[in-house]
Amino acid sequence: MNGSNATVMVVDDEPFNLEIIEEYLDGEGYTLFTAVDGEDAWTQLETDPEKFDVILLDRMLPKLDGMEVLAKIKAHRKLKSTPVILQTAKASKQNIIEGMHAGAYYYLTKPFDDEMLRSIVRTAIEDKLRYDLLTFELEESVRGLATMQEAHFEFQTIEDANDLAKVLANACADPDRVVTGISELLINAVEHGNLKICYEDKSRLVAKDGWKDEVKKRLQLSEHKNKKVLVSFKREGLINKILIEDEGDGFEWQKYLKFDPLRAFDSHGRGIAMANLMSVDEITYKGCGNKVELIVQGIKI
Repeated sequence: MNGSNATVMVVDDEPFNLEIIEEYLDGEGYTLFTAVDGEDAWTQLETDPEKFDVILLDRMLPKLDGMEVLAKIKAHRKLKSTPVILQTAKASKQNIIEGMHAGAYYYLTKPFDDEMLRSIVRTAIEDKLRYDLLTFELEESVRGLATMQEAHFEFQTIEDANDLAKVLANACADPDRVVTGISELLINAVEHGNLKICYEDKSRLVAKDGWKDEVKKRLQLSEHKNKKVLVSFKREGLINKILIEDEGDGFEWQKYLKFDPLRAFDSHGRGIAMANLMSVDEITYKGCGNKVELIVQGIKI
């Protein structure tokens, strides 16, 4: 599967909203399935849980509420990693926090903006693709890494970050859980740290689907091409400590450790919070923010 032929489920009890979403996503290459209530949606999802790459889920639904559907998705072994975009007219801080903690990390508010809809869907699909690639054959990787006591690495690119994330994850007790969080923080060290792509820059680039090209371009610039991200791994008893250090100027990391309702409708900016909440056991930024230490449960050896 690639992003342009993804399968999208749209759940909304208003036929007009379904028509609008279908119109806005027309031409993107997606295969669309629709459901008009929570029971219909869950029946389709449970029948073929591997069919869908992203779910646009209305919060207010008849028969089975959107939050109830979301809870079922996150409790299902095969569906839990499928990204859910919660579409809602309820934009209060409490409702957003409730949805995020339930596992809806992407938000759309009604009435829909066509560019934002396409951007959020594209981002969710790309995140799903990256998760699938990271976890594919993860368990078949070199399990001898469980005995690794200490190691040092350096890398430069997004591709290297994902490869290293798989290596480090396989030295941990639950590789599938931690690999995405480790990957998020390694990628952050490249794009925001070494390449100085700020939050506003990334918002603009993601909206125009130009983020990957910009990363490649900046990696070739004389000011960045020799920069490295340094990573140290150390096992201490039953825990692993991973220290990531980039050559950037740091950032205001404090506001990214938790989900911020003010950024809920942005097309990015949730990676660190997701890693902190659901992937690694502890994240500690040091100094200005260009060093971060992760604590993850290790494997008994």
